[in-house]
Amino acid sequence: MDSPTTSTTTAGESSRIFAARSSVIESIRGCGLSGVRIDKEDLKRKLMMPKYLRLAVRDAIRSKDAASPADRYLNGGEVGGGSEQPPEGPMVVFVNSKSGGRHGPELKERLQQLMGEEQVFDISDVKPPQFVHYGLGCLEKLAMLGDFCAKDIREKLRIMVAGGDGTVGWVLGSLSELYREGREPVPPVGIIPLGTGNDLARSFGWGGSFPFAWKSAVKRSLFRAISGPVCRLDSWQVLVSMPCGEVVDPPYSLQPTEECSLDQGLEVEGQLPAKLNCYEGVFYNYFSIGMDAQIAYGFHHLRNEKPFLAQGPISNKLIYSGYTCTQGWFLTPCISDPSLRGLKNILRMHVKKVNCSEWEQIPVPKSVRAIVVLNLHNYGSGRNPWGTPSPEYLEKRGFVEAHVDDGLLEIFGLKQGWHASFVMVELISAKHITQAAAIRLEIRGGEWKDAFMQMDGEPWKQPMNREYSSFVEIRRVPRQSLMINGD
Repeated sequence: MDSPTTSTTTAGESSRIFAARSSVIESIRGCGLSGVRIDKEDLKRKLMMPKYLRLAVRDAIRSKDAASPADRYLNGGEVGGGSEQPPEGPMVVFVNSKSGGRHGPELKERLQQLMGEEQVFDISDVKPPQFVHYGLGCLEKLAMLGDFCAKDIREKLRIMVAGGDGTVGWVLGSLSELYREGREPVPPVGIIPLGTGNDLARSFGWGGSFPFAWKSAVKRSLFRAISGPVCRLDSWQVLVSMPCGEVVDPPYSLQPTEECSLDQGLEVEGQLPAKLNCYEGVFYNYFSIGMDAQIAYGFHHLRNEKPFLAQGPISNKLIYSGYTCTQGWFLTPCISDPSLRGLKNILRMHVKKVNCSEWEQIPVPKSVRAIVVLNLHNYGSGRNPWGTPSPEYLEKRGFVEAHVDDGLLEIFGLKQGWHASFVMVELISAKHITQAAAIRLEIRGGEWKDAFMQMDGEPWKQPMNREYSSFVEIRRVPRQSLMINGD
């Protein structure tokens, strides 16, 4: 074993048995078999906003104008005029109707029945930033004009996201703009899991898959979201810089930026180019570089070229597993193909430890072919590759117990396919490297032409230069995201 996760074998077996039982219980809960019947009309009264507010928000988003619909519906005396009572648990839902196989459109229709068409947004029609800018902006304008119902709803509003981790991250990233613009409070977010991995949903008690008895489960999820406790989640900014002229096709979560504020206090191994291209983004679960990202990149391209192969989470996982076996992670001709060697050949890593302002270089183990920077306890559809280290081991390595809001990232390595397979079935834990409050990676090509990276399941191919270094810096976002606990 690379890193001890419990003090004895017996304890480890007990932990796995408990995890298996918890998984079964989670499935039963997800299927809506907890025995509590939720009345549809009562739930609707708790969730649904007055009609004039629903229409005002809808018109604001459609017209891309937050002020005019607010003035019209309040001062013009249209439908309600601000005298109605606010609901107990006002809520809007974002649905990724392309997730969840065939269930996406059906789920959207069901949600509209439970809370009104205007409070359910398909992200292919209404993007999260549009709702934040215009929809919430309309409620804020009405509140400023003296509409106490709009004010109460804006303060108590919660958001559910029916989609995978990528969709949840998109919504969280859009809501973070409220902090920057001084438009608090920021609505907390709950999840109806529709993706393949659903690690964010697992981490906050919403289950790991779309339940079979989904109609009753959706009602229970909305009911729990009304009063579920609010938790905090660290989010992490990624800044990628590379020599100007390099061509990269980043995921939507990584956007070009003019500001390239790399820490200048570190000595670099390669040369620094005169001009840089920079991209920035935010992740909530993990960032990785190496073979696992290469496999994810190949899988995404295969799925885009042949979408008929990916009809749901189960088929996605089967295709992903099969594709992994074709990429050389299990059988590695290192002598003939330098691109399959360990990351030590191309990577230098520096970190800042907790409560420390100085960078410290961390050796990259020569056997490691993928490095994962993890924020949550869940990775790769509910696995815990960091494991549950014993207190003695934590003290010996200078680690602390991992939490999603502790301002630290866990950094671990995966060696080759067999090692990764044993880690993913939790027979062993991954190769522990360190914990860090900030990370800097310097990448330089040599015989390598490209490196592969991914953030929260969104992979890309990163070009490398023989002479000039590329950099990845990861820093904690100052304000934490707010999540609704579904347990």
